[in-house]
This record gives sequence, structure tokens and C-alpha cells, in this order.
Amino acid sequence: MTAKIRRVFPTAFLLLFLVPVGEAVWLDVPPTGTKCVSEEIQSNVVVLADYLIISEDHEVMPTISVKVTSPYGNNLHNMENVTHGQFAFTTQESGNYLACFWADAKSHGNKNVSINIDWKTGIAAKDWASVAKKEKIEGVELEIRKLEGAVEAIHENLLYLRNREADMRTMSEKTNSRVAWYSIMSLGVCIAVSGLQVLYLKQYFEKKKLI
Repeated sequence: MTAKIRRVFPTAFLLLFLVPVGEAVWLDVPPTGTKCVSEEIQSNVVVLADYLIISEDHEVMPTISVKVTSPYGNNLHNMENVTHGQFAFTTQESGNYLACFWADAKSHGNKNVSINIDWKTGIAAKDWASVAKKEKIEGVELEIRKLEGAVEAIHENLLYLRNREADMRTMSEKTNSRVAWYSIMSLGVCIAVSGLQVLYLKQYFEKKKLI
């Protein structure tokens, strides 16, 4: 049993570097304008994020508006005049997911608004406490379940990257093929124009009896 524990924890330590475990972002939003955070996420991934205004003035708390959109522009979360909030969703398509924040100028004057965002995706967004309570597991068994989830997440990420590489390679080959055909057509047009110019000059000189 001790040997198993010794093998599990170094592996868990290694997987912490391979699997995203969440990201805390600090935004300083200007009085006018919008600031956004984004992440490229594959489909069927759980996303969970909490956002909170950090203000030293507890008497007059500024408010913000938040909008989260999918790669295709679908509205996933939209709140106005709030001081904190949370959004959670499961991605339906792969691509860049965007969360934008802007301040309510009337609530804080012309001061910047500081926002703390705790953004989690995939295995980092899973509630392991609920899993442990529901399945009545703890200790090493729970860590093994986390490792299984981490390995599955790594496998899915590798498949996603491989598919993206294949798509990019296909697009590159199509682009190269189009460029080659364009070059051939351009060369053909140049040859045809040159031939017509030679023919025209020959007829012109013959009419003028210069040749």
C-alpha cells in the first residue's frame, strides 16, 4: 500500500503541470471601454468562473456589466450593474470563448475598477468534494480518481490538438494548391499577352514596310 502511495503522488505532481487547474485573472477596467479575457476550449468541456469587484471604498461599491460569448457569437452569460457573479456552461463547439467586462461610469465616477476572475475549465471545474461524498471515497482512492480524470483530459487535449493539426495541414495544402494554380494561370496570361504583343508589332511593321 505504501508503495502505491509513493507511485501515485509523484504522478499527481507531474499531471498538475500537464492539466490546467484553473487560472486567477486580475483585470483593471477603465472608466470607459471594455476589457476581455478569452480562452481556446474544445467542445464538451465544463467551464466555471467567479468574478468579484475589489474596491477599497466600501461605502460606494462600483458596478460592472459582464457578457460571455461563444466562438459563434452565442450569448452564454449577460449581467448588468453587478458587483460579483458566476457563470457556468458546457462548451458546445471548439474555439475561442470570450468574457468581456465594462464599468458603470455612474457608479464610480472616472476611476478604474479592479476585478478578480477565477476561471476554471475541465477537470479543474469538477466538484471533487461532491464526488467523494456521493461515491463514499477518500484518501488515495480519491486521488486515483483525480488522476484518471487528469489522464482523460490529457488524452482529449491531445486528440483535439491532433485534429487541429490535421485541419491546418489540409488548409495549408489547399492554399498551396491554389497558389500554384494561380501562378500557372498568371504565367499563361503573361505568355499569351506577350505573344499578342509580338503579333501586333509584326503586323504593324509589315504595314509600315519596315520589315
